[in-house]
Amino acid sequence: MITPRSLVQQAKKWQQMVAIGKRRPAVMGAIYDVNLRSASTIADKGHCIVYTTGGERFEVPLVYLGTMVFGELLRMSEDEFGFTSEHRITVPCDAAVMAYVMCLLRRKPSEEVERAVLSSLVMPRSNQSGTAMVYKGLGQSVAIF
Repeated sequence: MITPRSLVQQAKKWQQMVAIGKRRPAVMGAIYDVNLRSASTIADKGHCIVYTTGGERFEVPLVYLGTMVFGELLRMSEDEFGFTSEHRITVPCDAAVMAYVMCLLRRKPSEEVERAVLSSLVMPRSNQSGTAMVYKGLGQSVAIF
């Protein structure tokens, strides 16, 4: 039997799939609303909107912003784009990485797991002297000539 709770969970799952650009689920059939694809610019209560470098849109619960992983992503975003990235928050990763981070944070990982994820987030940067800086988690960086 389908319960209201399972219907709500399925609807949220469909919205997330549409938000990250996956094809619509076949189960939705005729009830698929084209307006879901063009998401509004206003986030749901208790969420903020974050975009990836590819332009994919994610609604992030505000409680995630206090985690080490999102703190580092936002710091990297500030380093990469500053505060003038088309008047929106853009994180320097693709949709697959962002979806992974969202999935991970839903499971409330330990601090050790968060540190492991941070150490795997390696983002190339370059400065004017031609030296590329590779950022690793928790503010560590390595210069590559």
